[in-house]
Amino acid sequence: MIQVIDLHKAFNGQVVLDGINLEIATGKITVVIGKSGVGKSVLLKHLIGLVKPDKGQVLVDGQDITQLKGRKLQDLKRRFSVLFQGGALFDSLSVFENIAFPLREKTRLPETEIVSRVHERLEQMNLSLEAGKKFPDELSGGMKKRVALARAMIQEPEIILFDEPVTGLDPPMTNTVFHLIRKTHGASNYTALVVAHDIPEVFSIADYVAMLHQGRIIAFGTPAEIQQHTDPMVQSFIRGEPDFLEA
Repeated sequence: MIQVIDLHKAFNGQVVLDGINLEIATGKITVVIGKSGVGKSVLLKHLIGLVKPDKGQVLVDGQDITQLKGRKLQDLKRRFSVLFQGGALFDSLSVFENIAFPLREKTRLPETEIVSRVHERLEQMNLSLEAGKKFPDELSGGMKKRVALARAMIQEPEIILFDEPVTGLDPPMTNTVFHLIRKTHGASNYTALVVAHDIPEVFSIADYVAMLHQGRIIAFGTPAEIQQHTDPMVQSFIRGEPDFLEA
C-alpha cells in the first residue's frame, strides 16, 4: 500500500530522517518503534502530506504523495484517517458530535444514517449511549483514546495512522486500546501504521515491526524476528536498557 523510498528530512540543520526505506503492507499493521525524539511522528506526517521531505518519495498505490497538490492531494488524503497522539478531540463538542464530525464535514449522509453509524462505533468501543452525551473534559484518558479511535474509524478508511495511541495510559488501559485496534483491524482489514514505544505490549498487535534509530530503519521483521534480532541497539531498546529509557 505504501512505500517510503530514501526519505530525508532536516529541521534547522538537524537531520531527523536520513534515508528512510520502508514498505507498509496492504491490510496489515506495521509498527514503528524507537526512542522519543527519533523522528517517528515526523515520518508519519510525511505519509499524509503534512510535511514535505527534503529528498525522497512516499508512494501510495504507486502515487508519489510528495508531488501531489490541490485536488489530487485532497483526494488521496481521503483514503487516510489519523489518530493523533493527544486524541485531538474538540472540547466544545460532545462525544457523539466529535465522532460524527467527519461524516458531517465530508459526506451528505442523512441524519438517521449518521446517528446509526455513531451508535455503532460507540458500541464497538465499549462506550455507552450516555457516554456519547459527555464532553471531552468529562472523560478519562482511556475514554478519550476510544472516542478518538471511533472518530478515526467512522468513515471506514483504507489507511489509519496511529501516533502514539496509548501515551499517558496505565498498563490495563494500554492493553485495552491495543486490543481495540486489533479488533477493529480484524473487522475492517485496514492498512495501519502505528508509531509507538510501548514494549512489549505493541508486539501483540503488530504484523510487522520497524525500528527507527538515528534517522534510519535499522531493523524490520515480524515481532518474533525483531525480538530475536542480533543488532545490539534493537536488543537494548526492547529490553529497556538505560541508554534507551525515556527522559
